This record gives sequence, structure tokens and C-alpha cells, in this order.
Amino acid sequence: MIKAVNSWDWEIGNKTSFWSHTLKELWAFRHLLAGLVRRHFLLNYQQTVLGPLWILFQPTLTLATYLLVFHKLVGISTGSVPPVLFYLAGIILWNFFNDSFTGTSSTFKEHAHVFSKVYFPRIIMPVSVISTQLLRFAIQFIMLLCAMVFYSFTRGFSFPVNSWLLTIPFIVLNVGAFSLGLGLIFSVLTAKYRDMTNLANLGVRLLMFLTPVIYPLATIPENVRWLVQLNPLTPMFELFRLAMLGEGTIALPSILYSLGFTFLLLTGAWLLFNKQGDKLIDIV
Repeated sequence: MIKAVNSWDWEIGNKTSFWSHTLKELWAFRHLLAGLVRRHFLLNYQQTVLGPLWILFQPTLTLATYLLVFHKLVGISTGSVPPVLFYLAGIILWNFFNDSFTGTSSTFKEHAHVFSKVYFPRIIMPVSVISTQLLRFAIQFIMLLCAMVFYSFTRGFSFPVNSWLLTIPFIVLNVGAFSLGLGLIFSVLTAKYRDMTNLANLGVRLLMFLTPVIYPLATIPENVRWLVQLNPLTPMFELFRLAMLGEGTIALPSILYSLGFTFLLLTGAWLLFNKQGDKLIDIV
């Protein structure tokens, strides 16, 4: 007598687990992830006058504002780095973090209607947001390279040739992981408490002033510099400028602090998201 054995890839039940969504399951839904990235990218620019050119127009307009306010009016020094390149490097990296965090923090609020109708790993949605923003960052990064080439021919800017250039992919991944971890935590909080959305928006605006986006870390007085260095993003921004522009204030302990903080944040946020994800469907 032959006994039939049913083998299941997934079993959907009413129990939740900290390990309910693994990297293996995420890989199994990679085609859905690719489709969502394409959808996010296209929807952002449908029925717009400039279309995908908004990817370049937004940082350009921000750059003009920073040059007028912080360079001309306030007079913040950018050291030996041309102000345009200094601010543009900070803008594109900050936009990557800000847009990634904002998109992931509203995961349940924006996609509750989809989550309640069909099953797929909930983590797919925030990961698709990060992937879309990574694509936007790549386009803006090319714009930064073009600006560097222009300044090398017109202003005598020298491209930095050092081993720090190899750290750029790790910087981007670390900033993306940090925004994902922070966004996952706030996606759970905003699903339970709607007023947390306002707190998240306010917090990320204030965080920009504790991140060396509009100023180099070296210009901060020693007695208050520790406050900026508590921000895990600070070493990444300084390292990014050092790699791209040849000027930045970094130390190995601060880099290890940033990497360790991001790892712990993302791990804890991933476990929290897995545990609370299915429970929140009835709330939202």
C-alpha cells in the first residue's frame, strides 16, 4: 500500500512568527518584486509634464535653493570642494534615504486593500520601494558624475583617485538598509497609530539638520560634534563625499558604529514586521 504524502511550499495559517518571511521566500517572489518596481517607477511619472525628468529636476531645484540660502546668505564653508558638487552629493544621498523611508513607513496604510485580498510576503512591498529609490539614486548619481566632469574641465576640479571609491556600493547599501529598517518599524507604528505619520514626517525633517547634508562635519564645533556623530548616517555621508570629492571627516570606529547600528536596526525591524504584519490587516 502506497501512502500519499503532500508536500507544500507554503502553508497559510492564523499564526505569526518572527521568521515568517525569509530571504528564501523573498527570492521565490522575485518576479513580483520586479513587477512592483516597474509599476512604482512608471506610476510616479504618468500624466506629468516632465515625466522621468523629475528625477533630475527635483535635486537641481534643491541644489539651487541650497546654494542661495546656505552658501550665499548663510555662508557655510564647503572647504576646497566646489559648493555645487558638495551640496549635490549630499542631496542625492539624502533623497535616497528620505524617499525610501517615507515610502516604506506607509506600507500598510497604502497597500491595505491589496494585503487583505491576496497572499504574498508583506516584506515585498517595502523592498520594492527601496529598489525603486535605488534606481532613482543611480540616475541622480550619473548627474553628479556629469557635474564632476564639467567642473574638471571648467574649474580645474581633480577627480579623487583613492581606495575609498570602492566603498561607494557599501555606503549606498548601508543607507538603504538603514532607511528600510527605520521604515519597517514606522510602518507598524503608523498602522496602529495614525498620528505617528506626522511624527515620522517631522522627525525625518529634523534628522536632516543632524546629518552633514548642508555642512561638512569639520565645521561643527568640537563640543557639540558628538551630537551629530550619534547619527548613524553621519559617517556614511562623510565617507561618500570623501570617496567622490576627496574631502570628508571619518574614523574607523564611526564607520563600524554605523554598520553595527544599521545591522541591529534592520534585524529587529525585520522580525517585528514579520510578527506584526498579518495582525495589522484587521486594524488598517
